[in-house]
Amino acid sequence: MELDHTYLPPAQPTIADDEDYKCAIDISDMALDGATLLICSCGLVGNGAVLWVLGFCIRRNPITVYILNLAFADFTFLLSMLTSALLNILENISCSPSEFLIYLRPLWLLSFCAYNMGLYLLTAISVERCASILCTNSHHCRCTKRLSRIRCALLWTLSISVVAAVTFLCLFRQHEHCQLALISMYVLNFLIFAPAMVISNVILFIKILCGSQHHQPKKLYIVIFLTVLFFLIFAIPLSIWNFLQQFNYVVGQSQIFFLLACINSSINPFIYFLVGSCRRHCSLVSLKVAFQRVFEELGDNTACSEDTTMDTLAPAC
Repeated sequence: MELDHTYLPPAQPTIADDEDYKCAIDISDMALDGATLLICSCGLVGNGAVLWVLGFCIRRNPITVYILNLAFADFTFLLSMLTSALLNILENISCSPSEFLIYLRPLWLLSFCAYNMGLYLLTAISVERCASILCTNSHHCRCTKRLSRIRCALLWTLSISVVAAVTFLCLFRQHEHCQLALISMYVLNFLIFAPAMVISNVILFIKILCGSQHHQPKKLYIVIFLTVLFFLIFAIPLSIWNFLQQFNYVVGQSQIFFLLACINSSINPFIYFLVGSCRRHCSLVSLKVAFQRVFEELGDNTACSEDTTMDTLAPAC
């Protein structure tokens, strides 16, 4: 199927073709776009805070490298969705869809790349944490910030390459090549990355629930588990909706699925903060302290750290 507006998240205006060519504004589309603007704005602030605190305010370790890349992917997705929502509102008001379609396509491609990257990063984090629990030889399980950076670079390359291949085949090749490329991408996501992510998290959950890993960073595992759970609830429906489009199945409004994906990309910073804030007596703390409780906990007792000991003194912020 061609890479056209059917794959974008537009809010199509309703045009009344009468003598005066009056345009009727679709209230439901406007409401969904307005909700998308609000959620994306909150998510951009939250992910921006994650990028700032983890990037400049606390000591970095292998897991924070992944989290920084995840926050950047979410920030990119939300920024493209916010811009798309603004264009959709203008399109709805002006009743000139062709005027804005040229801007929606690159935004859709950017959001698709960031969306796939979020899935790949969550899979990498889950598999790495699962391996650290199952591996009995800490020397072989050892990973460093450099190794984490290399893995993230490879995942970004994979995500960009997949979207570039789909774009090329859908814009310059026949209908059958485009549909095959899109289905292949969904097979990669659904049959390789998603199952690996789910299985790794099930193992993590069982290990922590059984209490066999008393010295493992449980706050970090709670964050990973919740992040993956919300991804499955809010982000996966968008992939399912897009996949069904290849077979001409229409299931609900596209804006609803993009809105759910925006919720997923916006909720992660709040998960980090709430898990890091709560102890026996829940009390709100600063972002820096909350993130230190979650992510610097990694440095004390796991095999996946760059140094045998970790400096707990964070740079001044």
